[in-house]
Amino acid sequence: MTATDPVALTADLIRCPSVTPEEGGALVLLEARLAAAGFECERVDRGGIANLFARWGPKGHDRTFGFNGHTDVVPVGNPADWSVAPFDAVQRDGVLYGRGATDMKSGVAAFVAAAIDFTRDTPPDGAIILTITGDEEGDAQDGTLALLDHMKDTGEAMSVCLVGEPTCPEHMGEMIKIGRRGSLSAWFTASGVQGHVAYPHRARNPLPALVRLLDRLAGHELDRGTAHFDASTLAITTIDTGNPATNVIPAECRATVNIRFNDAHSGDSLARWLREQADAVAKKYGVEIAAEIKISGESFLTPPGPLSELVARAVKAETGVEPVLSTSGGTSDARFVKDHCPVVEFGLVGKTMHQVDERVEIEQIHQLKAVYSRILRDYFA
Repeated sequence: MTATDPVALTADLIRCPSVTPEEGGALVLLEARLAAAGFECERVDRGGIANLFARWGPKGHDRTFGFNGHTDVVPVGNPADWSVAPFDAVQRDGVLYGRGATDMKSGVAAFVAAAIDFTRDTPPDGAIILTITGDEEGDAQDGTLALLDHMKDTGEAMSVCLVGEPTCPEHMGEMIKIGRRGSLSAWFTASGVQGHVAYPHRARNPLPALVRLLDRLAGHELDRGTAHFDASTLAITTIDTGNPATNVIPAECRATVNIRFNDAHSGDSLARWLREQADAVAKKYGVEIAAEIKISGESFLTPPGPLSELVARAVKAETGVEPVLSTSGGTSDARFVKDHCPVVEFGLVGKTMHQVDERVEIEQIHQLKAVYSRILRDYFA
């Protein structure tokens, strides 16, 4: 039978305008393709977010390989800045253009195509589960989490999972993600008493306190890295006062910081530290500093072992490149999957993701399908 073309499927997905939280027809398309190939499919929508669960093979098998990915994409920005229409899936000079071409409709198309062909041509003794969400680029509270909740409630389980996010910085095959740093954001609001700058004793300026707090945070060494992680980082992302007058001491000012942290910390430990620092500065300066903190995800590590070795062998066999095992980059839905089963990530070169004229080399899509196909063959061998 004719092999499933991952490039054509990627193009079909790009033509679905699935900007978070819109489904855009992408999951409807995938459900039809997978159901026709013998997968049991179920929509697991929650909170206005569309999600798709698909399984081939018996439920509860102790050898169940999972793939995870997303079909939602970030906004295109100004369409006039693009050299092609963002959702037309234009192919030019061996390159496929469109929003989601890299992040990550190509990855989803590659693992869907690999799974369909593998189960048709060499039905394995085991099962394959695909979890595909429409909420990775958004708040991510009703996407992969909803799929994992559904699996828990219905007795479904993956033995291992591969997330198809772009993982390679420059060249196809160079990097596998075996973990991710955690992410935490903190919003500080410093409150004092407004007054005239000529009479500062009648006011209480919150700005010096906020500036001092930010200096303390930015100047603090969180750690020097761990066995598999670089050092944690803290970035000040905004400082806002909204005071256009030069002769008024403001009553309030705000700032935001983001911490990307390794396994030397937890989100809770960092939140405690941030609040302790804020309280100490507030007390010294006689103002109030409120802290609102959101932990987007904890750091995690899948230690090098059978799963990473399986993926690395397939990557080298199909690309000729020996991949490095990394924990760099931002967050992904692997941070949720790691509570369910061992998880690693491997996908395309991500240089153009979220950019104007997002694009992918067509040959890389074929390579990615070949890698995923080999992983399935080796896993079920």
